[in-house]
Amino acid sequence: MIETSAADIPRPAGRGAARRTELFEELVTLLISEGFAQFTLDDLAARLRCSKRTLYGLADSKEQLVRAAVVHFFRRATGRVEAALAAETDPAARLAAYLRAVAAELAPASPRFFDDLAAFEPAAEVYDRNTRAAARRVQELIEEGTAAGAFREVHVAFAADVIASAMVRIQRRQVAAATGLSDAEAYAHLAELLLHGLNR
Repeated sequence: MIETSAADIPRPAGRGAARRTELFEELVTLLISEGFAQFTLDDLAARLRCSKRTLYGLADSKEQLVRAAVVHFFRRATGRVEAALAAETDPAARLAAYLRAVAAELAPASPRFFDDLAAFEPAAEVYDRNTRAAARRVQELIEEGTAAGAFREVHVAFAADVIASAMVRIQRRQVAAATGLSDAEAYAHLAELLLHGLNR
């Protein structure tokens, strides 16, 4: 789903590394549950029961901390989505598994998190990159299914472009504004539409 460099995520080392790793996981959980625009570093330190100095050990600013948390959220999701995909061999099942796994990974994140994500450019860029990587993966899966005869003949590039456009609209919160669907719900509906349209 996403392409990131190792430098995007804090790598705690030395004394207290395990606690800082645990703290970072708690931070990610907090942000995806409640968003992040309303929090100051003081607020985050209080909620996580740590000092601001400890947070500065993870990143140099709130902005960097938020971006690192967003990268971690999507990187972790990528691993689980790819694992769900690897468990399937049938081309149609692989496409369904991919899109449903994406929906499942997005489900724990609150609307406020996604609204804050869209409004904060460094984090929005991470989601945008993730979305485009996912769209390319979907195109590969459609090509795979068409070549195997599992899907009816379609113009793969056009189908992929339509899907990518829908995914970008989901990412930019345009689908949520138009329909009231969460990002996870929108991906689940996209999966159903796509599979019904492609299956023979």
